[in-house]
Amino acid sequence: MSDARKAINRRFFLSSAALAGATLAAPAVFAQTPDAGIVAHEESANTNMRRNISSFRELDWRPYFSNTVNGAILVDTVSRALHFWSEDQTIYKLYPTSVPVSEDLTRRGRTEVIRKVNGPTWSPTPAMKARNPDWPDFVPAGPDNPLGTRALYLSWQYYRIHGTHDTRKIGRKSSNGCIGLYNQHIEELFDLAKVGTQVVLI
Repeated sequence: MSDARKAINRRFFLSSAALAGATLAAPAVFAQTPDAGIVAHEESANTNMRRNISSFRELDWRPYFSNTVNGAILVDTVSRALHFWSEDQTIYKLYPTSVPVSEDLTRRGRTEVIRKVNGPTWSPTPAMKARNPDWPDFVPAGPDNPLGTRALYLSWQYYRIHGTHDTRKIGRKSSNGCIGLYNQHIEELFDLAKVGTQVVLI
């Protein structure tokens, strides 16, 4: 394969592999891919896909959590924002996010952080590989990795809160199910969150 063709295939993979995600009915169908490229670059033609960074607002934790033990993360998929409260409630953070491209890829409810990974790697699920045989079996940590520089693994299989090297995705419907943040924001959240931090998606 020529170098030019390899570069084109690499760009195609990076633009179409996206935020890890799955449906409730078939969680194994989608994997840890950070971006649903099918819409990532078509937003100008669809007002529902436009950036939404300026429309979110500060929220109080009490309507969503009974306490803030181990900290609390609330992801609002409508306003495309992630809220974090520290256990002692002295720290509050509000970050713009990417969200799933469609309702059937959007999972809501209660989960928690079960693992923290600095420099995550990425691999497609068998179902993804079957649909996209040209995709690599493994992408190491680094600037080509769809999960960015950090990842918080949730108790829901294949779901992550993670960074992205493609900043165009933030504030948009651009994922296959996961929640994406700017790398500088996931790095900050990574240091604040713990294994056991409560997570609610609404």
